[in-house]
Amino acid sequence: MSEAMQTAIGVLSERIDQPSSPSDWFEMTQDRINTFADATMDHQWIHVDPERAKAGPFGAPIAHGQLTMSIMSFLPGGEGIGVPALDGVKMGVNYGWNRVRFMSPVAVGNRIRTVGKIKSVEEKGSMVEVVNELTVEIEGQDKPACVAESVLRLVF
Repeated sequence: MSEAMQTAIGVLSERIDQPSSPSDWFEMTQDRINTFADATMDHQWIHVDPERAKAGPFGAPIAHGQLTMSIMSFLPGGEGIGVPALDGVKMGVNYGWNRVRFMSPVAVGNRIRTVGKIKSVEEKGSMVEVVNELTVEIEGQDKPACVAESVLRLVF
């Protein structure tokens, strides 16, 4: 194990179960939802038809759950949500997700942010696997939009 990898494991292990600072608030727009719908071919009316969605179960168009999950790690001001910059890391690889739940819809115009909390750190060959619990909060609401465990592998 390299010295940089050993140091990283120590730094990350000290942060287990400690909430990160939240990302900046980020507004969910209809344009972003429409672009995601085009990319994923998911044009369900609750996402892309504002007039019909107003009369639907959520009272407004909502973001795809997969959109919320896709951007939760990359919101502005959220560099290192739970996982700080570490010396010697060549790249991070998304290894997967554990226990994903979408508890509240994100409506057009809602502002969201993400808070992370490292759950585990483990050596995996020449990589370090970090399980990071990410929570997407909706401004003004008690119930989060999404809670998911991101599995990240750091390559040294």
